[in-house]
Amino acid sequence: MNRTIFILLFPLLVNSLLAKEIVVCTTCEVTNIQEAINRANAHDAIIIKAGTYLENNITIDKPLVIKGEQGAIVDGQSKDGIFLVAADSVTISGLTINNVGRSHTKDNAGIKTLNVRHFLFENNTFNNPFFAFHIQKSKRGVIRDNIIHGNAIDEFDSGNGIHMWHCSNIEVLDNKVDHMRDGIYFEFVKHSKVEGNESRFNIRYGLHFMFSNNDEYTHNLFENNGAGVAVMFSKYIFMKNNTFRLNWGSASYGLLLKEIYDAEIKHNTFEKNTIGISADGSTRVNVEENDFINNGWAIKFLGACYSNKFLRNNFVSNSFGIAYKGTLNSNIFDKNFWSEYVGYDLNHDGTGDVPFRPVKLFSYVVNKTPETIVLLRSLFVDIINFSEKVSPIFTPDALKDEHPSMKRIAW
Repeated sequence: MNRTIFILLFPLLVNSLLAKEIVVCTTCEVTNIQEAINRANAHDAIIIKAGTYLENNITIDKPLVIKGEQGAIVDGQSKDGIFLVAADSVTISGLTINNVGRSHTKDNAGIKTLNVRHFLFENNTFNNPFFAFHIQKSKRGVIRDNIIHGNAIDEFDSGNGIHMWHCSNIEVLDNKVDHMRDGIYFEFVKHSKVEGNESRFNIRYGLHFMFSNNDEYTHNLFENNGAGVAVMFSKYIFMKNNTFRLNWGSASYGLLLKEIYDAEIKHNTFEKNTIGISADGSTRVNVEENDFINNGWAIKFLGACYSNKFLRNNFVSNSFGIAYKGTLNSNIFDKNFWSEYVGYDLNHDGTGDVPFRPVKLFSYVVNKTPETIVLLRSLFVDIINFSEKVSPIFTPDALKDEHPSMKRIAW
């Protein structure tokens, strides 16, 4: 072995040789998790046997591996938080963590960190948490394969499933979250990834981004939430291969973009949402090769949106294609498939020979007077939409797809 490599690895080898296992069970010498942590040395492993441990405010102040065997339950009895991680290089896995105490003054959590790094929290199940994970000022960690079942009823009296604040280089992978306030929450989080998660039945958002840059979320499912995903006051966000579906409500949407800059939205499915994408104050966002299927509005522009591109998307059976306020502002729609398009293709190149105008007069009317939605699908609506198509007055004439695809686009 190279002498330099040996010198670098020697401390790790010594730690590995000196590390020991401490077993916790109801009939063992150590019956209490906090006692096991107090007895342990850095890098020891604590094995928690099956049983129910009535503990809270467990503080982990050294690098440890804490592993629960099948049936290991830590019950906080709704009194306070349960695990506080205050050291680097901590692993917690295999536990069922129940009944975190609710509070209006403290962010109680099943697992809470403060200013740590190199952590791994995996294969844990949370029942009735206030917050399941509350990660503060931490970096280079993984939260993976956890199941979170909340019972949130009101926003003011509930917490988030996976909550991160002032963090970086975090991976949130393959978790399942339901019935929380927000399934996953990022605030001032950068260079992080959200991948393979399922976020359902949360009362506010499936995923909530605030002031978080250079992040990506891919291959996630956001279903039946108060609203799907809100990405706000952020830039350089990459969103790919997600599914936003069944996010219904008077103010609901699959994806909200609020003050977003330089983002990529690609290969996502927006299905059966009140609004597929709602955009407000968003600039240089590329929306490419997505499916918008059976939504109320596929896309709704609320204003101050500049230099966005909508290319090669499929718009299929939406009640309204586009709702638009203000001027076009260099936003581009091109080469999309529109199921309502009835143009022709005389040279058989797969592109319609006449442009498609996705903003209908009735969409304009509903934006002004929402109650008129009851007239949807009526003959009257068909007549006014046709008249506006022949001679546009109220809808933006410049907003059109010059090269509509004749066939649904495969990607």
